[in-house]
Amino acid sequence: MSTAHETETEVKIRVSDVAAAKGRLDSCGLVVSVPRRFESNTVYDTDDLALKSADMLLRLRSVGDESIITWKGPTIGGDHKIRRELETSVGSLETLAKILHALGYEPSFRYEKYRTEYQHAGMPDGTVTLDETPIGDFLELEGPADWIDRIAELLGFRRSDYVLLSYVRLYLKDCAAKGIEPSNMVFPAAR
Repeated sequence: MSTAHETETEVKIRVSDVAAAKGRLDSCGLVVSVPRRFESNTVYDTDDLALKSADMLLRLRSVGDESIITWKGPTIGGDHKIRRELETSVGSLETLAKILHALGYEPSFRYEKYRTEYQHAGMPDGTVTLDETPIGDFLELEGPADWIDRIAELLGFRRSDYVLLSYVRLYLKDCAAKGIEPSNMVFPAAR
């Protein structure tokens, strides 16, 4: 969660083997800073999808007993996904959902994932997460662009491995490739 900076810089990297990815993280000196947790995310928008049309996102996230609201601004182009991000903890997810409804915002998409966070003691400027999702597994590197590039190289990845799409767009792309109608990116059963 970004608190000190209002700009998020990140990339995703698709991984095909979670155990191998964990081994790679470990061998490069990255250690678990937040153990694996389940996240439920609900994206809100107006009926006419005004936020999506403006390349913005309004999301409520639930992680254990913690709830977080996040607004993300339009994406700035480049080799990394860069956008303005504001987020804060929420006392009651249910109450905030009612407030958003009263303001004309409704759930437009839900997605789930299991997330484990990693830090590197020698390079503490960013965070690596291992995200296990219904459409596959990803490393997400978030921090300054030069930090992202150094960590990616340390892990054996190149810029050509970077994925700049959101999980919403990755899900829609996955549905199109499989020829299925999109709904929500949720697990069929607990994993």
